[in-house]
Parts: sequence; structure tokens; C-alpha cells
Amino acid sequence: MSSGTILAIIIIYFGILILISNLVSKKDSSNDAFFKANKNSKWYLVAFGMIGTALSGVTFISVPGEVGNPDLQFKYFQFVLGNAIGFIIIATVLLPLYYRMNLTSIYSYIEQRLGVVSYKTAATIFLISRTIGSAFRLYLVVIVLQRFVFDAYNIPFAVTVLISLALIFAYTYRGGLKTIIITDTLQTFFLVSSVFLTIIFICNSLDYSFMEAFEAVKNSNYSKVFFYEDYLKGNYVVKQILGGIFVTIAMVGLDQDLMQKNLSCKNIGEAQKNMFTFTGIFVVINIFFLSVGALLYLYAEKNGISVPMVDGVKRTDLLFPEIAFNHLNIIPAVVFLLGLTAATFATTDSALTALTTSFCVDFLGMDKAENQNKPNVVRTRHLVHVGFSLLMFLVIIIFNSLNDKSVVTMIFKVASYTYGPLLGLYAFGLFMKSKTVHDKLVPIICVISPLVCFLIAKNSAALFANYVIDNELIIVNGLITFIGLLMISKPATSQTKF
Repeated sequence: MSSGTILAIIIIYFGILILISNLVSKKDSSNDAFFKANKNSKWYLVAFGMIGTALSGVTFISVPGEVGNPDLQFKYFQFVLGNAIGFIIIATVLLPLYYRMNLTSIYSYIEQRLGVVSYKTAATIFLISRTIGSAFRLYLVVIVLQRFVFDAYNIPFAVTVLISLALIFAYTYRGGLKTIIITDTLQTFFLVSSVFLTIIFICNSLDYSFMEAFEAVKNSNYSKVFFYEDYLKGNYVVKQILGGIFVTIAMVGLDQDLMQKNLSCKNIGEAQKNMFTFTGIFVVINIFFLSVGALLYLYAEKNGISVPMVDGVKRTDLLFPEIAFNHLNIIPAVVFLLGLTAATFATTDSALTALTTSFCVDFLGMDKAENQNKPNVVRTRHLVHVGFSLLMFLVIIIFNSLNDKSVVTMIFKVASYTYGPLLGLYAFGLFMKSKTVHDKLVPIICVISPLVCFLIAKNSAALFANYVIDNELIIVNGLITFIGLLMISKPATSQTKF
């Protein structure tokens, strides 16, 4: 597929999203619509749309790409099982708490439980974590667009990033969450359709029926799911499941992005129906993503296709686009492009909305009654939206100059460091009802904890007899934060017990 065709499809795609945005925001572009979608979202639309937000371009490209690693294969599904358990915990423990307190920003809980400084610390952690994580995810699709589209026009990487962020800004800055609920539903449809259609196209290319494809994947060297031979390794099943549970609780349950969608439902019952439905779809879709990975490698073996190299390094992230654009016909290429674009931009648009919401609510107090009717509050929100778009641009440029690893590995590694303190803060708030903290000391604990974690992870093999810390690093981080909060704790008053 030519670069011009790809560019035309992207322009049409974003034209549709901008049209939807204008139709939705034309009726209401208020802060209440932007932050909470007027608390009138349909749970089934939220559940379906959250698939696109949760999966992202990382799942779309990096997860299938990593299947070819003998030490990984279907290892990711162990992590997905942990994700599913984490989603259930969120639905039954955290969502009832958020609805009972009628929160716009979920970090308001920390303010009421531990104090203002703790609250600002939690919100700052989210802003840093989500900016970095979303920038990494967007980076993944931008390098694909750069390689297969913009290099043909000699457009610099930085300009490609700016164009991508400008397109996202164009359809999110007015309607916010109210627009995102609709556009994410459309984008998830493209994503899910592309997964199933890609499997069909590759099966046809390999002359496999569905059952033959299943058997081929099952009997291949790519389909091992459970790794239980060596607990010292990072792929050990217990590590992966535990890591999946706590990464999910931190990156979803304690993250304004996905929780903002849940809080836009009418009531807790609908929000929980959304989460349970989403969990089931999430598990099934990830099985298909891993299957796509195995089929891609089988196809590559049969046709003598090598994993693409960038600066002398194998980039498994690029195997899927390499096959889709250069070895299949036009229809599979279009399907892949729509799926990748939908997966990545559904995550980034949602993140920009959540980042804007958190800053406006947690730092500017726009949800407070005395501020809601102030002049220029919508204009201020627009400026915040622009600010986070530019910040994400800078992070992507920096990451592009430093990254030499698979993006999926990098994202979860960074999440372990940045979300760990949030895990510790909420654990302390929920389980230590008789205690509160010396509020001004909390930022110190939340800085020390990731630093200690980094030193432990870097030297884990030497410290723990060749034991390699992997996804369970976030548990260690949260535990260190929890212990630190205990050290600066004091008896709670009746006002701070929740």
C-alpha cells in the first residue's frame, strides 16, 4: 500500500472523528460535559469503548511482536489473567467508594482521607505517570506512520508527532469525555474488527481453515502460556499474575483516565455492569492478539520475512506493520491501519481528556461551586489541554532519542515506578482507618520509594540469589510507600476515617 493511500485513509478517519466531535460538543461544551459527560453515559457504550482505551497500539503491535521471543511466547496471557482479577477488585472495592463520595477526580479521596498535600502528591503522580505512559503509546504508532508514510515525503519525526497530537486535540478539546465516549466506541469497533479480519486474512494466505490455524498455533514454538519451571525468571507465572493484578489496580483503578469513564455512568450498578462486561471482552480480545502474533511468525517463516531492523536492532514492534503493508494485499493493509490508528488514538485522546480534567479539578478547583461560574473557565480548560498536548510532544521526542527496547516492556516498567506510590497511598487510606499521616512529609515518601525500588530492581539478581524482579516490582514499590507512610503516621480524627 502506497504512502499516499495510507495518508488519505488517515485524513478520512480523523475527518469522521472531528465531525462526530462537532455534533456532540455543539449541544454542550461545558466543563460538566467535558469532565463527567453530564453523568449520563450508557454503560454498554462505556464498556465497549474502554476496550480501545485499555488495549492501545502497544497491545496491537508489541504484544504480537513479542510472541516470537522463546522466553515470552504467550507469557503475556498470564499477565492478562492478573488484569482480569484486578478489574474485578476495582469493580467491587474502588468503584463503590468513588460513587459513594460522588467524586469528579478520584484523587479527591486522598484529600479527605490524608490531607491536601497528599492529595496534590497523588494527582501529580497521575499527571506524570499518564503523560509518560500515553506518550510511549503514541510514540509506537508515530514510528509506524513515520516509517511507512511520512518518510516518503521527507517530513521530520517531530512534525509527524505534532500532526498526530493536533488531530487528537481537534476532536477532544471542546466535548472532552462526552465526545470520547462516542468516538472511543467507534474506534474500538475498528480495533476489534481489525483483529478478527487480520486472522482471517493471514489464515487465507497460509491456506488454513480456522481449526487448522488453531492447531498450527497450538503446535508451534510460539504458544506456551504458563511458565512455571523457574521462579527466578521474570516470566514465572505467579510473578506475572500478581503483577497483572496490582498493575491493573494502579493503572486503571487509581488512574483518572479509565475511572473517569466509569464515573460518567448514571449509578454504581451500571458502572459495575460496565466493568464486568469489559473484563470478559478484554480477556477474549487478548487471546486473539496473541494468536495474531503466532500466525504472523508462521507467515514470516513460510515467506522468508525477517523481523525489521532499526539502527542494527531487531524491532519486533514493526513485524506486524511490515507484513500488513508490504506482504498482504490492499484490504488487509487498510484493516491493519484502521485497527492500529483506532487502538492508539483511542488511548491518547482519553488520556489528554483525563490529564486536563485532573489538572483543572485537582489544581485549579474547577469543580468547586465558587469557581464554576467564573469567567473564562472554559478558555482556561482549553489552554490546559494545549499545555498537556505540548508536554506529551516533548516526552515523545525525548523517548525517541533514548529508546532501544520493546515499547510494551518499557511502558510496564515505567508504570511500576510511577504508579507504585499511588498503590501505597490508597492501600494506606483504605486499610489503616485508625491512622492518618503527617501530610507535608508524604511527597518525600513518594519520591524515596521509587528510588529505593530502582536500586532493588537493578541489583535484584545479586541481592536475592539470581531472583529477577519483573512485573511484581509495582508491589514492592507500593509496599515501600505503605511502610514509609506508616513511619510518618499518627492517630486519625473522626473527620479522616473513611
